[in-house]
Amino acid sequence: MTLMRRIRGFVRGSAVAAGLAAATYGTWVAVAWLRYGRTAAARDESDAMLDRVMPRYDIVERHYIRVAAPAPVTFAAASEIALMQSWPVRLIFRARELIMGATPQPSSASQPFLSLARSIGWGLLAETPQSQVVLGAVTQPWLADVVFRPLPPEEFARFCEPGYVKIAWTIRADPLGDAHSIFRTETRAIATDPLARARFRRYWSLTSPGIILIRWLMLNPVKTAAERRARELRQRFVKP
Repeated sequence: MTLMRRIRGFVRGSAVAAGLAAATYGTWVAVAWLRYGRTAAARDESDAMLDRVMPRYDIVERHYIRVAAPAPVTFAAASEIALMQSWPVRLIFRARELIMGATPQPSSASQPFLSLARSIGWGLLAETPQSQVVLGAVTQPWLADVVFRPLPPEEFARFCEPGYVKIAWTIRADPLGDAHSIFRTETRAIATDPLARARFRRYWSLTSPGIILIRWLMLNPVKTAAERRARELRQRFVKP
């Protein structure tokens, strides 16, 4: 009887957890749908480099974390982090492949973040060495096998071919004195015509929880790696 009660308790608990997860996801989808096209930035969230390539956008996501490391160290850690080594990130990508019927991609778990992004089609739009990089592409994200098409910065800014979405994103490290910094990520996207906007709004509403989770999952590993590097640099210059 004790075993049966435990089994029934586990089943009830699992059902409650699944119901809560479904309700949370449904709420997130509804909020993403309603927020689509309503974008605003506080003064401390402005980004002049992104504004040059995409001053208007349908969606925006911003995330940041304070880091006990100089800005160049933080930026280097973010550029070189192997994001696909995180099992939740791999799980999110695998879930998309299964849901969308996409072709499975070869493993890239050990590839540095920026190198991986460039290898799958994200093009360089702007950069400040050791501080910020802006990458972008035009694409149709609702397709199962997404193709990212890089464009030169001037062409990207002017691009308006119907049926596409322009996406630009940045990683950036802002100094807070000599020994601290803020690591920031920001992603912007805009559709090129009403039909693409309708398709992208539906796609974004359904998939944004996973996309945003990937951005969020990046923050703490960057912080940890940058602070470890900063400690190693300090120890290297300490006299014995």
